Amino acid sequence: MKFWNNLFLTNRFFICFGIISGLFAASFFVPILFPVIKAVLLIAIILLFVDFLLLFNNKEYIRAIRRTPKILSLGESNNIHLDIINVSTQNLLLEIIDELPTQLQKRDFKIIIRLASNENETIHYDVRPLQRGEYIFGAINIFLSSEIRLIQRRIQFTEPAAVPVYPSVIQMKQLELKAFDRVTTQKGIKKIRRLGHSYEFEQIKSYVRGDDYRSINWKASSRRGTLMVNAYQDERAQQVYCVIDKSRVMRMPFNGLSLMDYAINTSLVISNIVLQKDDRAGLLSFSDVMGTTIKAERKANQLNKIMAALYREKERAGEANYELLYHASRKLIKGRSLLLLFTNFESTYALERVLPVLRKINTLHLLVVVFFDNSEIRKFSEETVADTEGIYTQTIARNYLADKTAMVQQLKQFGIQAILTRPEELAVNSINKYLELKARGLI
Repeated sequence: MKFWNNLFLTNRFFICFGIISGLFAASFFVPILFPVIKAVLLIAIILLFVDFLLLFNNKEYIRAIRRTPKILSLGESNNIHLDIINVSTQNLLLEIIDELPTQLQKRDFKIIIRLASNENETIHYDVRPLQRGEYIFGAINIFLSSEIRLIQRRIQFTEPAAVPVYPSVIQMKQLELKAFDRVTTQKGIKKIRRLGHSYEFEQIKSYVRGDDYRSINWKASSRRGTLMVNAYQDERAQQVYCVIDKSRVMRMPFNGLSLMDYAINTSLVISNIVLQKDDRAGLLSFSDVMGTTIKAERKANQLNKIMAALYREKERAGEANYELLYHASRKLIKGRSLLLLFTNFESTYALERVLPVLRKINTLHLLVVVFFDNSEIRKFSEETVADTEGIYTQTIARNYLADKTAMVQQLKQFGIQAILTRPEELAVNSINKYLELKARGLI
């Protein structure tokens, strides 16, 4: 039974024997063709038998190994490697079907390659997971064909691999390099000029050209007989919390990822940069109930702790309870901290309903409200319309976008920092805001 399960007939087989069957039918009308067609059938059967011997003569023809990362990054292209080795003495045509995780919903995966005897090749392909959780790769199915290609032999390599999908580590590393690149200015991360001297004293050093002359230490200069300047460093050990709204308003998808998943990826990126800046990173999540609460710390395992918590986060169907967030910010967060609140407001009424609570939170901490610009509506508002219905719909879309901009101004009127951003630019804009607030000495 196992033998028959691994034997497959190709399209060439059906075309060949289909034509022979048609010729046999035609020979009833042209009898002279009958001997010729019998000879052709005999040759086809011989070729089929030779093809069978070439594919089933040996036990081992091919070897295959799948190499996956230890973890996959959410929303990013992750590279998977297949190492294929032809250990037979003949040239083979390979049709490779890797059993991908069900979450990817990819049912047309197929790679066709040709390998000479004792040749090996490494195949690379990308997967882009759109959900957190465990992804299980199944067997590697390889269909072998000889040069005759009438039949195929399937060889299965049962190498199931369970790979977890975590918040995007790839994005975290890329933006870390940009944020700490002091030599070149890369696209996205802004270089913020320091304002004032609200920084911790670090050392007294010799003056070099370009140093701020206002930092000259005249007493040290007179003792050394040369110009000396005071060097300062950023204030450290500031508390920074990423606060994620898990309610239904964060379920809206853009480019395959929900707003909550964008916020989760950005929280990991921000937490990493905060720790690299010697500040303390923490995490809060809430909806109709409080979720994860991780105290802001600067320990060696803090980033792994935050990443594990983000991996487990799930959206909820209820409305967000901002009163609950206010009480949590009073009871759980000791000392004034920077709170990056990732949420979304689809109408002015939704903002006005929670604005009193946001103002109370802002008196205790430095609050930054991060919400989302609808990139699909913005794209529609910029299109050219030709009829009255299109003009009417586009006007509504532009009013919606104007309301979003007005929400930012309304928050700023009450001294609340705000970011209105496209989902794809969330991480970069959040980093820029953190660096700006740190450069201005507000945290």
